[in-house]
Amino acid sequence: MDLLANDLSIHEQFHGLGEFQNALSRFMIMRNEAKRLGRNVYCHRLFLNTTPIPNMPLQQAIGNLKGDGKRAVMNWLTKTGPFWDEAERHGGGDWIECQGDIVTDTAIGEAAYKSIHGVDCGLVSLAPSEWCDTPIKTIWRRESEGQENLTATLENCWSVESLKQTLRQKQPPINTWKDLRKKAVNRFARLTFSKECFEPLTGVPFAVGASKGFLKLLCILNRFAQAFEPDGSRSAEGHRLYQNHFTGDRALFTDSSDSEKNEFGKELTFAHPEESGHSLFCPWHGKVSHQTLRLHFSWPIKAGEPAYVVYAGPKITKR
Repeated sequence: MDLLANDLSIHEQFHGLGEFQNALSRFMIMRNEAKRLGRNVYCHRLFLNTTPIPNMPLQQAIGNLKGDGKRAVMNWLTKTGPFWDEAERHGGGDWIECQGDIVTDTAIGEAAYKSIHGVDCGLVSLAPSEWCDTPIKTIWRRESEGQENLTATLENCWSVESLKQTLRQKQPPINTWKDLRKKAVNRFARLTFSKECFEPLTGVPFAVGASKGFLKLLCILNRFAQAFEPDGSRSAEGHRLYQNHFTGDRALFTDSSDSEKNEFGKELTFAHPEESGHSLFCPWHGKVSHQTLRLHFSWPIKAGEPAYVVYAGPKITKR
């Protein structure tokens, strides 16, 4: 389960530094408890622009705190790097509502977007605030795009006990490549994995960051494989995913170069997951920067046809 810091739970509700420091201390205890249970609490960079005390922005308020609490928060926000990946964000043009208000470009909007796309995601809120309630219901309005509205119900934690209770009910975090395979096969129903897909990771030291990188790639692929209209054409969501992740210099998914195809043609050819005696040439791949890992899959992805994922492991085309 992903956890996001609810920036909307900081809304000038504190009357002084003492009240804010107490609330922030409780929040950091929840963050530490989540970390102990194998999760981190992420936030958007705009979290730093919130205002806990009237006329006192968050960074100023933190700067005025004293003692170990101040150092812990500063370490979290400046060294640990709790900011979620920009590539995972919903678009600024998405209309996501909660309790009648637009929550686009907030943690609630991001959590809703993740949940709608198959990623279990909850919120961690400061207390007291207007967000000491659970679950939180959201709606992604898409009428303007001629599409059906989508809803998400989010779990929200504002105390250590509520956080513990929530995480006890969730699957344990991924600690091995075997865990990654199990989670991927169970979560991404639109993708068909070959039996040998994850075997190349045998012998590769497990890294949490790399496992999250694979899950991000698979989530995007799964969404892309579903992004079609009834007539088989690519939907607006599909076009956006393609533009954001499959094109440009910083694309997460690319085709191998012609020289790589010529030099590594055999290595880029895999046994067909469903047709015995047949093979698939899969030069298209997703990139996990950590440990230079790659995810190879069939291309093009078409409506009503299987999307095969055939390889997860070290970069094949190393020279």
